[in-house]
Amino acid sequence: MGTRHLRIGDRAIGDGQRAYVIAEIGVNHDGSGERAVALTRAAAGAGADAVKLQVFRADLLMGRAARLAGYQEDAGETDPVSMLRRLELGWDACAQVVEEAHGLGLHAIATVFSVELVERAARLGFDAWKTASPDVVHRPLLEALAGTGRSLIVSTGAATMEEVGRAVGWLDGVKERLALLQCVSAYPTPIGQAELAGIAALRRAHPEVVVGYSDHTQGVETGALAVAHGAAILEKHFTYDTRAAGPDHAASLDADGLRRYVAAARGARVELRLADDAEAVKRVLEIEADVRAVSRQSIVAARAMDAGHVVQREDLAFRRPGGGMEPWRIGEVVGRVLGSGCEAGELLDARVLVANVARAEA
Repeated sequence: MGTRHLRIGDRAIGDGQRAYVIAEIGVNHDGSGERAVALTRAAAGAGADAVKLQVFRADLLMGRAARLAGYQEDAGETDPVSMLRRLELGWDACAQVVEEAHGLGLHAIATVFSVELVERAARLGFDAWKTASPDVVHRPLLEALAGTGRSLIVSTGAATMEEVGRAVGWLDGVKERLALLQCVSAYPTPIGQAELAGIAALRRAHPEVVVGYSDHTQGVETGALAVAHGAAILEKHFTYDTRAAGPDHAASLDADGLRRYVAAARGARVELRLADDAEAVKRVLEIEADVRAVSRQSIVAARAMDAGHVVQREDLAFRRPGGGMEPWRIGEVVGRVLGSGCEAGELLDARVLVANVARAEA
């Protein structure tokens, strides 16, 4: 088994270290700063190492064609934009969570969903970043987060090994502060489809990178099983009430469940036959297709543009859903000529982008 480590604050994480457990508050604060602080205290009481927030603004994330994932509809949501607006956490509340976490001896980690928010989030004192699985193809966001100098944890749910390898290549210069999380992007994930073998597959493919597991199952033992498979980091959603209204509560643990989850993970040991399994594979499952389509971002027009316009970087933005040109392909768009006019928020693809400047002038 190889030796791989990164640091978050003063904590070494990786092979030979105890499992690092991130208590994912996510949006289970329901937009309330007070509730986010209370959940931070509950995470400390459960023995977690860190809490994590999601930092987003609906208007920067959701495009004109945005839609709900099936699990969000099942939770009673009816509109994706209004859902996210309700669940946004303001900057002051984020700062309070960071302060509370540090006072309790926890790290504070953030998932930032838009490039435009990285600089402001960095000023709040988050100790590390973790990207959402759909953003494994979002090169501008990954590079912006890596550029802050803090450790970056990249979740890989619904991603192929090729997509993961591409992301690691973009981040080649920061491998000493990079981690990958095996994940199944289904909420909740059936225990029989937890795909823990993907941990070993990632370890084998990226021997210099710390590997962990983002756990969307409803069990308290899955984290311990992930550690046996070689996971050095665990991420688990938790909430004040698993029956509360909202998209993520049902796939979360309550405080007592999180306490038992942490205890089980701390008692687990790596089993080399699992962690170094040469036959292990990472797969994209059919149950992940919905979230992959809904939650990936595409390149869109940031403003209305006329036919013949030469596209500049400032003309472009990234919005959900997927299905258009993925953010990592932005270099193929800048400098191209619009073959037809487009509206703000419209997907940009080969039907609109007819030529690069040199070809258009030839």
